[in-house]
Amino acid sequence: MACQSSLALGFLLLISCVSWSSATDYTVGDSSVWATGVDYTTWASGKTFNEGDTLTFNYASGSHTVSEVSSSDYSSCSTSNAITSDNSGTTKITLKTSGTHYFICGVPGHCSGGMKLSVTVGSSSSPSTPSTPSTTPPSSTTPTSTTPNSGTMSMVSVAVLGMSGLAAFVLGLF
Repeated sequence: MACQSSLALGFLLLISCVSWSSATDYTVGDSSVWATGVDYTTWASGKTFNEGDTLTFNYASGSHTVSEVSSSDYSSCSTSNAITSDNSGTTKITLKTSGTHYFICGVPGHCSGGMKLSVTVGSSSSPSTPSTPSTTPPSSTTPTSTTPNSGTMSMVSVAVLGMSGLAAFVLGLF
């Protein structure tokens, strides 16, 4: 019975650690917030957005809007077919699907003045940059092994490995 309890405890610890995965909450514009006169293309350029991440738009209630729109509505600064729209002053949008998401301010003149943001969201189940399959036929030489880059290990992998060691330690105590 003690062994089963230890296994259950170890499993729960492992699951709780995995749920700490790295969803990120981005404050759009950082300290510049959602306002006119901000270059949102530059703001987004150094960031990697993934499914589950959240965009938080902070602005004075009633002075701006946040509308998620299609690519064509983004280009024309139109909110007539908005997917979602809010003007509460704090708009939180969870990026639930991969692909490009488009956001604009619907106040006349704001979007055309640059108050618009597009973000490309990578899938949480696959790398954000797909690899191109090789068309080179395999050689008849001895296959080589590759060593993974130590910098590419995800936080979840580290957590799982750490929790596995902890679970083995806990199980060893009983």
